[in-house]
Amino acid sequence: MNMQQEAQITGKRGYRNLREHLAELEKAGMLLRVKREVQKETDIHTLVRWQFVGGIPEEERKAFLFENVTDAKGKKYAHSVAVAALAANPQMYAIGMGCKLEEIEDKWKHAMDHLIPPVEVSSEEAPVHEVVRTGQELDQEGFGFDQFPIPISTPGFDVAPFTTCSHWFTHDPETGIRNVGNYRGQIKGRTKIGAYPAAGQHMYIHWSKAQKKGEPLQAALVIGSPPVVSYAAVQKVPYGVDEIEVAGGLAGEPIRMVKCKTVDVMVPADAEIVFEGIISTEYLEPEGAFGESHGYMHPREWNPYMNLTAVTHRNEAIWVSFISQVTPSESSVIKKVGYNPLFTRHLKDELNIPSVIRVHMHEPLTNLRKFIIIQFKDPKGSDVSRALHAAAVFHKGVGKIIVAVDEDIDPENTDAVMWAMCYRMKPHKDVQFITGMEKWHAPPFTEGSESEDSVMLVDATLKEPFPPISLPKKEYMEKARVIWEELGLPKLKPQSPWFGYSLGDWSDEADEEALAAIQGEHYKTGEKLAEMRKKV
Repeated sequence: MNMQQEAQITGKRGYRNLREHLAELEKAGMLLRVKREVQKETDIHTLVRWQFVGGIPEEERKAFLFENVTDAKGKKYAHSVAVAALAANPQMYAIGMGCKLEEIEDKWKHAMDHLIPPVEVSSEEAPVHEVVRTGQELDQEGFGFDQFPIPISTPGFDVAPFTTCSHWFTHDPETGIRNVGNYRGQIKGRTKIGAYPAAGQHMYIHWSKAQKKGEPLQAALVIGSPPVVSYAAVQKVPYGVDEIEVAGGLAGEPIRMVKCKTVDVMVPADAEIVFEGIISTEYLEPEGAFGESHGYMHPREWNPYMNLTAVTHRNEAIWVSFISQVTPSESSVIKKVGYNPLFTRHLKDELNIPSVIRVHMHEPLTNLRKFIIIQFKDPKGSDVSRALHAAAVFHKGVGKIIVAVDEDIDPENTDAVMWAMCYRMKPHKDVQFITGMEKWHAPPFTEGSESEDSVMLVDATLKEPFPPISLPKKEYMEKARVIWEELGLPKLKPQSPWFGYSLGDWSDEADEEALAAIQGEHYKTGEKLAEMRKKV
């Protein structure tokens, strides 16, 4: 059954699985099938990378489906590889969410307020159990991790293929609460994979609790989940919130789950591939290096590893890989589209700062976490200060430079933000520093550097009336745009500010004089000014 045929059959499930999602992308002209032979070690991620570093507009980026994959030793794979298929751009993310682009923020807010528990289905009903391999079969040539065309993300620097769109399912050993987190995995052998749940991540908390109990941690690594599960897996939600219930909230219905074959974990029944295994809490191994989303190679560290106990997958399973590293990337888009509304919700609703319009996390090169802009409308009293300080502690490692701007400043236009910083704030009055902060997921990687970072809070909002913006008023720019289009000139893409407006420091008299100039009566103003002449 091809993807188009499968897209017609959803049974009792209303949300899309990966194949139905790819079919929707193809229908929208956003899927590129690559039928020529490509090598997984050097060709796949480098080819897709060009649409992020080659000057291609965001809206023109596509998902890639590689259908003829080999490795460096000439092995041909039976499985296709999908890259940048979940969030090459926000429009693709919206398709995965099953909504319009402008509905994403409200859909996230609704999902977080209306979690839906999953529903269990039998193994016979689960496509991910169409093929099941366990025991010694996993360690035979061509099986285990060898079976799948896992790409190298940063050829020339990465030390191995890594899983990247890999959702790790674990449970709190004390409470049983599930966590689904997206963490990289270094392929170390046919039946062994390294894990990188950084300190503080929820899977790390599970691992630490299991270690204290003297028990290994049972886990399942899922590839090719339904898109709503993937979007929930990369989202930052409070500890103890079940990402599968979040995914249910996004889907508007329970996510279908099935019991694993060899571990006490449940996984999405409609996923492409599941690796079941046991994570040792007795030993660590060196893991890395790997090109990370902060834009630098992350050096080798001591991290946990998982030994395989089973592999289950769909017939003709599709491997899915995020493209990450230097931003913009698929990794940064998927975070940007999901994080911004939750950040805004935290400040505006949970902390009751109604003057907050939205939060924007700067994407290119800075990787969202470090440069944050908060847009306000008529902030009162301590609104700006409260929001800046709250943003600094919203999530560990998020927020190094946090800037507050007015509603007339487009937070997505870095030039406009810098303009506000240059003219609407005084560094000695409007900049604060918070020290003793953790840098978290970022270089430099030196001993004892974790708590040596700081946060800069910048109030670049207006503190007093300002003169108007020195551009023609809106009605005159709009009239000129009509003429521009009638002349057949290149299509315009207006960027704020594209017209002038008052910021409070402008008199009625000045308005009258400007109107007189428009009407060709500027001599009258000249005569008035002559009457005001003074001797020097």
